[in-house]
Amino acid sequence: MAEDQATAVMEPSAVEKQPETAGAEAPTVTITKRMMVAIDESDSSFYALQWVIDHFSNLLMTTEAAEAEGGLLTVVHVQSPSHHFAAFPAGPGGATAVYASSSMIESVKKAQQEASAALLSRALQMCRAKQIRTETLVLEGEAKDMICQAVEQMHVDLLVVGSRGLGKIKRAFIGSVSDYCAHHANCPILIVKPPKEITT
Repeated sequence: MAEDQATAVMEPSAVEKQPETAGAEAPTVTITKRMMVAIDESDSSFYALQWVIDHFSNLLMTTEAAEAEGGLLTVVHVQSPSHHFAAFPAGPGGATAVYASSSMIESVKKAQQEASAALLSRALQMCRAKQIRTETLVLEGEAKDMICQAVEQMHVDLLVVGSRGLGKIKRAFIGSVSDYCAHHANCPILIVKPPKEITT
């Protein structure tokens, strides 16, 4: 029942523009054309991607009509920024910053790039299976800020994120990307809550 309600609410909305004068042409209808799904290594983010594929595939399929309309799904992954130093306890009074060698920094960057490529490859396979028009985007920085910036710069019509189901204490300390985006994204946002068995 809940899924039926979510589906009814999230059907692409048509917005009619009123004619400026009584004799003007008929109102035009605009439909959501560009969607963005943010993914990370969590199962909940891939559940959100699958939810979009299942519910919006008719808007995003790689048919001539869909391409003419411009329906496109952007799958975005944000890598953590590379830090060039790490703090270690150094005696009773505090911590000391130790700078990483350039070879260590390069190996961390390479590992991040490989992890991002694997996540996006998995996402693309899911989209190709349903012939979804898809592009991928890898950003570096704080996930919540980078996602909101990308939404604004790319003129996204709908942002979709998964909910990781953080507990109250974790949410208070580290915050929630979905909560932040809900308050700061420059477009409508859909937070897809996964079934309890796959919440990580």
